[in-house]
Amino acid sequence: MVKNIIFDLGNVLISFKPSEYFSKNNYPEAIKVTILSDIFASKEWMRLDKGEISTAEAIDAIAKKSSLNKDEIDHIFNLRTDLMFPLDQNVRILPGLKKRGFRLYYLSNFPLDIFDEIKNGYYFFKYFEGGLISAEVKSSKPESPIYEILLERYSLVSEECLFIDDIEKNVRAAEAIGMKGLFTNGSLEISKEIEKAISVSSGS
Repeated sequence: MVKNIIFDLGNVLISFKPSEYFSKNNYPEAIKVTILSDIFASKEWMRLDKGEISTAEAIDAIAKKSSLNKDEIDHIFNLRTDLMFPLDQNVRILPGLKKRGFRLYYLSNFPLDIFDEIKNGYYFFKYFEGGLISAEVKSSKPESPIYEILLERYSLVSEECLFIDDIEKNVRAAEAIGMKGLFTNGSLEISKEIEKAISVSSGS
């Protein structure tokens, strides 16, 4: 039976789609492709998520191998919060789930500096009992340690947890340690899927 619901943040509760942002803001296609490949798909971006390097170190490293110069890369990094906004249709289900007695947590791949801004700026974090981000624990999804640390920190039983993510491999990793999983594929309306997952787990 599900007692705890664990949410990924990016593209589950918070929109994060750099490609769409740069297209809407009329960036030339060639520049957009370079930004996406050299920054958002870079090894340094993943290392930031894991808390292995600082933002300044990431910018320096990317600048050494990208056609973008350091000022341009710094500008893109400063846009990170502009790329993000709450997915209201999904966020609005949180208070109802909490009122029904479910304990809510977050588990997301996030660099520390940007997460501090997001957490302080978004009201819906008040509904969570707690959570983890990858940079805090030096492990990122779908690596098993990040899931195990969350369970241990909050004394959660994996079989009583429903884990929700927009990336299938992250969901499968949660299922591998006993959690129930819900793969959203970036859906903007996940309430029905959550209710179905809860219902199936309770046998009703």
